[in-house]
Amino acid sequence: MATTEVRPPKPRRERTRGGANGAAAPRWRERLVPKTVMGVTAIVLAAAVGAAFSGVVLYSYYEYRLNKTETKVADFINGFQGKYNQAVTDITNAQNNAKSEIDKELEPLKKSKAEGDVLGTIVKNAAPSMFFVRTLDEAGAPSVGSAWVVASDSNQSLLVTSYTTVRAATRRPGPDVFVHQGNDDEVKVTVFTWQEERDLALIILPQGNLPKIDIAPKDPPLTIGERVFAVSGLGGAGASVAEGLVADVSSAGIQHDAAIGPAFQGGPILDSNGKVVAIASRAYAPLNFGTDAVFFGIPPQAMCEKILKCPNGSPTGAGAGR
Repeated sequence: MATTEVRPPKPRRERTRGGANGAAAPRWRERLVPKTVMGVTAIVLAAAVGAAFSGVVLYSYYEYRLNKTETKVADFINGFQGKYNQAVTDITNAQNNAKSEIDKELEPLKKSKAEGDVLGTIVKNAAPSMFFVRTLDEAGAPSVGSAWVVASDSNQSLLVTSYTTVRAATRRPGPDVFVHQGNDDEVKVTVFTWQEERDLALIILPQGNLPKIDIAPKDPPLTIGERVFAVSGLGGAGASVAEGLVADVSSAGIQHDAAIGPAFQGGPILDSNGKVVAIASRAYAPLNFGTDAVFFGIPPQAMCEKILKCPNGSPTGAGAGR
């Protein structure tokens, strides 16, 4: 019996593509690389869409980060402005507090300056009505004092002064009495009348239209501790002033500690408003004793007892007595 030889089938030959040597192309390329123009176009379009989408995503993320950064910057700026405003407020408050403390510390100096301004005003307002009086006493020694205008018309002026200053001139024969104002020449005056117990005298100056110093009203009355100012007709500004405090007030006059030197006797004692509240004297002693530190000021109403004619008993608008 003849035998038949069984042979395995021949392997199927793969169709080759591509290379010149006939090598077979990989299977993944056949799956990924399109075989037609439409496929290539589809891949390009997909890539473009993907790129555009990626760009949109990246831009959106950029915008998100930018907005977040701008928000942080805006919050910082707003917070900074608030902190800046608060800092300015704190600095201003600290400045005001420091100013208040400085003003408090400078208060004594301001008070001194205010007093200096008051003194300057007193001198400035009183000077046109003030005169320095010069004569001799009974022994031929100089006797000085001050006088001030209490009334004036077109021809002459009435001046009140201290009897102590012109005492020798009340006798006959007696020395001449002269007055001068500031740097003006001396003028001879007449001692018209006097009241020794009040240390008052009235002299007539042959010059008219001079300003007078007004008398302070009785109400409100002076109070203890109130400031007063004694004015002299001797000074570079036409007058000088000595400040003092009221120690007592009575019908006899006021007690005060303003320094009354010889040049001040007979001059007015003024309040802070520049009104006459008393007349300065070194000799007036209603209690029959004198002091060196505290002086008695003669009440202005005493002028109406003898040396002046006072309507209604008030020195305002008074004329010559006797």
